[in-house]
Amino acid sequence: MLVAVCGKSNTGKTTFFSASTLVDAEISNRIFTTIKPNRGVSYVRVECPCRKAGVKCNPQNSKCVDGVRFVPVKLIDIAGLVPGAHKGKGLGNQFLSDIMEADALIHVIDISGGTDNDGNPVDPGSHDPMHDVQFFEEEIDYWMLGILKKSWSQLSMKIKQKKEKPDIILQHQLSGLGISVDDVKDALLDTPITPESGDKELLDFIENLRKKSKPIIIAANKIDVNGAGKNYEHLKEVGVNLIPASAESELALRKAAEHGLVKYSPGDKDFEITGDVEEKQKKGLEFLKKNVLEKWGSTGVQKVIDEAVFKLLDMIIVYPVANIGKMTDQKGNVLPDAHLVKKGTTLKELAAKVHTSMADRFLGGMNRDRRKLGADYELQDGDVVEILLKN
Repeated sequence: MLVAVCGKSNTGKTTFFSASTLVDAEISNRIFTTIKPNRGVSYVRVECPCRKAGVKCNPQNSKCVDGVRFVPVKLIDIAGLVPGAHKGKGLGNQFLSDIMEADALIHVIDISGGTDNDGNPVDPGSHDPMHDVQFFEEEIDYWMLGILKKSWSQLSMKIKQKKEKPDIILQHQLSGLGISVDDVKDALLDTPITPESGDKELLDFIENLRKKSKPIIIAANKIDVNGAGKNYEHLKEVGVNLIPASAESELALRKAAEHGLVKYSPGDKDFEITGDVEEKQKKGLEFLKKNVLEKWGSTGVQKVIDEAVFKLLDMIIVYPVANIGKMTDQKGNVLPDAHLVKKGTTLKELAAKVHTSMADRFLGGMNRDRRKLGADYELQDGDVVEILLKN
């Protein structure tokens, strides 16, 4: 699973990426500072079962901080898009191709309106961030449309001849975009197309397909800048689904925590100063607390990542163990592994995910209530399960 951080230049997307991963990526107000994608690991945040069970866990593939489990997810920071990217402007074809690697997209916008269409800094409030929401989606749609239309005459002929199902034919043409047959099939049900379909029908189909295959969540970044709150409320009123964020604040807190100056975990609503901070640093932290945490509830960065994984991608977290009574693996580690799986995943599918050989030796499973579970049991979020195997 891969989540992409993207948008136009100077919206703070690389700051968002760095705040999420602590990867020291280059940050500046120059257009195209990011060209080759930055890659790193971030985390989703959930309550760890150790808290309710009253045990001390020993995470092996994740980490637990004061009863909060942080489970890793891969992030990629894509270079800035510009209007006309689908035509190749600003290396747009390469950047759009990079975006298509991802399963979900975090679109970072400058909610203060302080960045123009091309990513140049302007006075806050002088640019309407709604334009950024629309242009970003349109660039992806028109780029995907171009790939579909490149061979549309041949595809139309194949569909007419009925040698293969339309969803198979279309998915093969778009396979390089990380789009599944199921995505195509679902999109065709809602927005059917035929060999006679024109640009309007094809674009409607592509837009629907993009929403299903590359879901987008919007991070309304720079929410702490004067006037940003007004823009945020306006976009909410017109139906845009977005989360207020201050990536710069999150990065400052993460760096301060790393150096022992504050006690803070990603997603916390507050922090505690624990080290010696200079007067200038103290004033900065006080501003951050008043204008971001107290006003908006958090920096928003962790919330964006959590919603991208749990809501857009419909993932849940489960904890397989070897001994359900002690909640340990074979080495005695308590609640050792946390696995992100798609909602609807069965117990046997989890066994195969843990190790391919386990699927062949699978017998069944058991939950913490000692209830036996069959192969087709659909896992629930937060499940702790023992997988029973043949000797």
